[in-house]
Amino acid sequence: METFITALVAIIALIVLITLIKMVKIVPQQRNDVVERLGKYNRTLTPGLNILVPFIDAVRTKVDLREQVVSFPPQPVITSDNLVVSIDTVLYFKVIDPVRATYEIANFLQAIEQLTVTTLRNVIGSMDLERSLTSREEVNRQLSAVLDENTGRWGVKVTRVEIKAIEPPPSIRDSMEKQMRAERDRRAAILNAEGHKQSQILTAEGEKQAAVLRADGERQARILQAEGQAKAIKLVVDAIHVSSPDNKVMAWQYLQALPQIAAGASNKLWIVPVELTKALDGIAATFGGLRPDPAAAEAARESGAEAEAEAQRVAEAAAAAVKEIEIETSRLPKE
Repeated sequence: METFITALVAIIALIVLITLIKMVKIVPQQRNDVVERLGKYNRTLTPGLNILVPFIDAVRTKVDLREQVVSFPPQPVITSDNLVVSIDTVLYFKVIDPVRATYEIANFLQAIEQLTVTTLRNVIGSMDLERSLTSREEVNRQLSAVLDENTGRWGVKVTRVEIKAIEPPPSIRDSMEKQMRAERDRRAAILNAEGHKQSQILTAEGEKQAAVLRADGERQARILQAEGQAKAIKLVVDAIHVSSPDNKVMAWQYLQALPQIAAGASNKLWIVPVELTKALDGIAATFGGLRPDPAAAEAARESGAEAEAEAQRVAEAAAAAVKEIEIETSRLPKE
C-alpha cells in the first residue's frame, strides 16, 4: 500500500512539474510566438516571460522578426531578342506582422520566390540582352516595387532585391568577348595613330623652328660680315687718302700681287698685254732709280732691314713670274 501511495505521489508531482513547465514560456528578443487556444488564435507572445494555460494554449509558430536574406537558385529567363539568360537573385525581407504571416499564407518564403521569378521574367522579357546587362538598377527597382506591393498583405516587408549575376549563353559570351577585344584593339590603334600624328607634328614644328633659327643666324652672320668688310674697306680707303701714296708705293703693291696671280694651279693659259712689259720696265726703273735720301734712310732704318729684304724677295719673285709668263706665251701656237 505504501508503495502504491509513493508511486501515486510521484506521478502527481511529475504531472505538476510538466504543467508548470507548460505554463511558463520564455520568448527571446526579436521573436514573437503565435498562441492558439483550442485551435483558434488567442494572442501573440512578446519577448520575456509569458504564462500559458496548460493543455489548452499551444504555440502555433515562432516568427523571427529580424531581417533575413535568402538567395534563390538561378532562373532561366528569355529576353526580348529570344536569348535565354540565367539570373541569380538575392532577397532581403523581414516579418512585420506575425499573425498575418502565419494565417494569410501557408509558406510566405516560397510565395516570395515564385513571385520574384514571375516578376523577373516579365521585366527581363521586355528588354534585350544588352539592356538587361546594363540596367540592373532599373530591374531591382521594378522587382522591389512589385514584391513590396504583393507581400504587404502577408505581413512581410521586402527591403531590397539584388540581381547577383546574369549569365548569357556560352556562344553569346564568346561573341561579346570578341567584340570587346575588337573594341579595345580599335581604341589602341586610334591612340597609337594620334600619338604618331602628334609626334610628327611636333617634329615638323621643331624642324621648322630650327630652320628659321639657322636662317636667321646665317642672315645675321652675313650682315655682320658685310658690315665688317665695309668697315675694313672704309678704313683702308681712309688710310690711303690720309697717307697720299705715290707711284713707288703703288709699284710696291703691284709687285706683291704678282706672285699670288701666278700661284694658281689652274693657270695654263696667260694672255699678256703689251703694256705689261712696259709697266714692268717702269717698275724696274723706279726701283733702280732710287737714290739715298736722308729722310728715306731714316725711315728705312726705322722700318728695319727686314722690310728691305722682303721688298727685294718680292721683286725677284715678280721678275721670275714675268719671265715664266713670257716663256709660256712664246710657246703658244699662233693663229
